Amino acid sequence: MKIIVPMAGRGSRLRPHTLTVPKPLMPVAGKPIVQRLVEDIAAVSDEPIDEIAFIIGDFGSETEEQLKGIAESLGAKGSVFHQEEALGTAHAILCAQESLKGNVVVAFADTLFRADFKLNTQDDGIIWVNQIDNPSAFGVVKLDSEGTITDFVEKPKEFVSDLAIIGIYYFKDGEYLKNELQYLIDNNIRENGEYQITNALENMKQKGAKFKTGKVNAWMDCGNKNVTVETNQRVLDFVGESIIEGNYESINSVIIEPCFIGENVTLINSVVGPHVSVGNNTKIENSVIQNSIIQNESVISNGNMTNSMIGNKVNYQGKSLDLSIGDYTEIK
Repeated sequence: MKIIVPMAGRGSRLRPHTLTVPKPLMPVAGKPIVQRLVEDIAAVSDEPIDEIAFIIGDFGSETEEQLKGIAESLGAKGSVFHQEEALGTAHAILCAQESLKGNVVVAFADTLFRADFKLNTQDDGIIWVNQIDNPSAFGVVKLDSEGTITDFVEKPKEFVSDLAIIGIYYFKDGEYLKNELQYLIDNNIRENGEYQITNALENMKQKGAKFKTGKVNAWMDCGNKNVTVETNQRVLDFVGESIIEGNYESINSVIIEPCFIGENVTLINSVVGPHVSVGNNTKIENSVIQNSIIQNESVISNGNMTNSMIGNKVNYQGKSLDLSIGDYTEIK
């Protein structure tokens, strides 16, 4: 089994945090988003993952090595491909055409999920979906009486289905997918100026491919600050208890579960939690922190924070209730 992860987007909705770190490497409950994503995919597959291919922009060699390390942690080969121009989902996937062979899962790296189904690798394809209350803002699928997808409908103005496509797909034949994606490029078949995977899916369906759905129990977005903080909260709730990475120092402080506490964290006269993730080598003093993400090597003094996201190497002194502070910022 191969996993293809398109992640070349700039993450503009999550700025300023993505000015220094690609969005899929932002931490949620102590792990990068993309790491949690591929681990969740591996959990629903009975087949071993032999390769994870990441499609990225110009993120630098350090990021490439980090991504390869994530693949290796699952016993897989890590491959890196580049998308130099944003030309749509189909174009992004095709950038990893060398890896489109055999059983393939394509997963866009801005979403996390929880599911209790197992992949049936004998199906032609499986589209991950989530039942939602307001489907008009999403691509949805319609099913027949046997649970086979009959239609892909993009942002329906009138109700046709409440099963939203969440951006994760399984294909039994990666080579077949590659050929259909290439057909779109060769024939300049675009939607709103871009090459879209939904056009390839429709072509495959018209040629007889039968797509099923994989219904997830939870679908979590990481598109902007607020929803990323909410996703951090939900992941910690799924774990159900605090995650302590290593030694930390607590002086007259309280941790209210569930939280993530990284290595060499120092807490002084503070209350942390619930639903707080604290990165490595961070110091929190005289503060009350709830429902927030604080990254590595930051210093927080006299803070009263909730629903906040703090970057790396931040020096914050003061009071606030709702913050989004990027890396290397100093506020006194």
